[in-house]
Amino acid sequence: MAGMLRKLLASGVAAKVIQEARKPQNQAKIKKAIADFQAKRGGGTGKRTY
Repeated sequence: MAGMLRKLLASGVAAKVIQEARKPQNQAKIKKAIADFQAKRGGGTGKRTY
């Protein structure tokens, strides 16, 4: 029973996150956050070469 409740809660949270991410003002914030993160990591694409 607890596992089912946990899955329901997780799917509800995921749906809310997706709904918020679709808003234009939030898309701009997400893009800026990703750009800042990549700049901190050296500006690379994040792909590793071995």
